[in-house]
Amino acid sequence: MNPHRSLFLFLLLTAALLGGCRTVPTAPPPPDNTKYTIENTGKFVLLDQTMQTLISCTGLQERFLPDGRLEIVANVKNRENRLMKVQANCVFKDEQGFSTGDETPFQSLTLPANATQAVKFTSANNLARNFTIRVRQPL
Repeated sequence: MNPHRSLFLFLLLTAALLGGCRTVPTAPPPPDNTKYTIENTGKFVLLDQTMQTLISCTGLQERFLPDGRLEIVANVKNRENRLMKVQANCVFKDEQGFSTGDETPFQSLTLPANATQAVKFTSANNLARNFTIRVRQPL
């Protein structure tokens, strides 16, 4: 066999093998797993239109205390690459969804870039069976 032809076949085979081993760059993973994001529901409401893309709720935990009061823990996530300040409160409701007159004061939250912070609310009485968490920009 001709040495030039052998070299040519070797280079051709090598190029074919290496050409098939290229990797395609992949996009970074999404910032939120929407499977666990609680948005646009009656339980988590963003009061400011500008907050719709900046803040999300990644989880809600609710439990009844031994005295019958409702305790809520909400995981509030900052979706921005900058520090965000927000305020959150909870309106406790009865079984039919009407307010029990029990509304917590707004709490200030300082959320670092892309961070999630848990905020806890506890009803003042044992009438609460439902709730709405409200988040707004600081006044």
